[in-house]
Amino acid sequence: MPNSRIVPAMDRTRLTLICDWVWLVVLGVVSSLYGGASAQRIGPTFDEPLYVKCGLERWRTGSSYELMRVGTMPLPVDVATLPVGIWERVRGEQFDPTADLGRILPVARMGSLAFWWVLVIYVWLAARRLGGPWAGRLSAALLATEPNLLAHASLATTDMALTAMFLMFCFYFRLGREGSWWKRVAVPALCYAAAVLAKASALTFVPICMVAIEFERLWSESSTSCLWARVKETATGVFSRRNFIDAAVIAAIGWTAVYLYCGSDWQPHDGLMAAAHALPEGTKREVATWAAEHFRVFNNAGVAMWRQIQHNAQGHSVYLLGETAPRAIWYYFPVALSMKTTIPFLLLALGLALLRPRALWNWPCLAAAALLAFSLTCRVQIGIRFFLPLIALACIGMSVALVQACREASAGRRRLVAAAATLLVGWSAIESALVWPNALCFTNELWGGTSRGFESLSDSNYDWGQGLPELADWPSANGALEVAVWYFGTDPAVHSLPFRDVGAEVMASTDERQLRSAVGSRYLAVGTTLLYGSYVNPEKCEILKWLRAQPPIARTQTFLIFDLQGDDSIPKAVAALP
Repeated sequence: MPNSRIVPAMDRTRLTLICDWVWLVVLGVVSSLYGGASAQRIGPTFDEPLYVKCGLERWRTGSSYELMRVGTMPLPVDVATLPVGIWERVRGEQFDPTADLGRILPVARMGSLAFWWVLVIYVWLAARRLGGPWAGRLSAALLATEPNLLAHASLATTDMALTAMFLMFCFYFRLGREGSWWKRVAVPALCYAAAVLAKASALTFVPICMVAIEFERLWSESSTSCLWARVKETATGVFSRRNFIDAAVIAAIGWTAVYLYCGSDWQPHDGLMAAAHALPEGTKREVATWAAEHFRVFNNAGVAMWRQIQHNAQGHSVYLLGETAPRAIWYYFPVALSMKTTIPFLLLALGLALLRPRALWNWPCLAAAALLAFSLTCRVQIGIRFFLPLIALACIGMSVALVQACREASAGRRRLVAAAATLLVGWSAIESALVWPNALCFTNELWGGTSRGFESLSDSNYDWGQGLPELADWPSANGALEVAVWYFGTDPAVHSLPFRDVGAEVMASTDERQLRSAVGSRYLAVGTTLLYGSYVNPEKCEILKWLRAQPPIARTQTFLIFDLQGDDSIPKAVAALP
């Protein structure tokens, strides 16, 4: 006869697991509806038209030449454009990626939801394994109510794919550290390949977090009481011969899979050809030219990865808190993250750091801290999207820490901690709901709120070119036939009514009178990334300084609208800014 105490325990375990999966499905469905509805409302971001074009070309011809040339890894693009490619086959007619972008982009954006579900599941699994069922539930809730992650879950870009594949790697790498070769090396190698195929940033993110994860494991297993002896013992273990061999094999298997997946068009490399022909006449030039003509392995994954390495080495113009820099601002990412994450998220991090700092000692928090330290060296500073994996790791680590702190507290304090956690999750959900469908623009109230976020941040932090659909409603609502647009983006809709693209005319204008003459329309809508950003230098563009000094008559989320006639006939409802 079975033990009567065992059966109820088994039933409770099964019930807990069922409740967890129900909770996970509810969060996944609600957040997917949020992202799917947002995808229908906002326009193409700067990168999406190119990704859709290249993705369809890859499904039609198998070529990844253009993606490799611009440094984009193909996995997210392939997933996003797969349903569109199937749609093409069913209808028997190819889409025009430019003319049909409005029809096919919402479908392509659904591909990111596949990566979103992977992310939600692995965040839950990692937290549950570290801190039990309540840690898993809390981490999934924090993730599913985080506006930046929700924003990128509704875009056909690469950042959500990187976050999901990177978290999957971290989970299996930590899970397999004491396991067999297959668990310790083979599975992490395939996950590493998936992360690199999502975005080249994984080339640096993965090794950094491997070190952090292994350091935390060996530190926790050490029995040495002396601090420095423990540090030395742990560091020696992290950089042991076995770990170096494992890392080398993971890299070899991963890179092999990446090169095979990306393939090649078996063409000569234009840059090598040009360099060979530029050499002086002689044997050296003949050998170099022959080699360049016959070494036909391009474009391949190495080209894309090298392009991204060059991009980060060169840096990028950056805008932060009203200041611009030609290459980089070393503290950009920590400050930008403090603006873009919600106040509940910041309060939770601060509260745990002050009240229960030891509870934060877990591998997700350590990996997140390592990425934050690494961000100080990153020179491509056009959005916190590059560090979405940091936010996901923090959701896991803080949830585990909070549950651990709750277990160590008295019964009364446990209820208080549980109430605080519920309040923080609810607060975060309200923040995300209020900013829909413009979660991409979210800026917390400590920095002026979303309505003023463009004054502090630009590019993919606020105006990434997605605002034309919202602007399209303004002319008809206010009795205008058209509106001139100076715009940061690649949405082909800017070339059709009610818009008229006047970017070249604005840039060529030197004063107010010339601007009015060149634009030829009464209303001028200026994207916030151009008005407050790093792409136009106000010291070299007098008309930009003049526009910044003018009060706009109206605005959408990402456009400020100016009346170039400057009379008083604008309706008061239009003049009121949100």
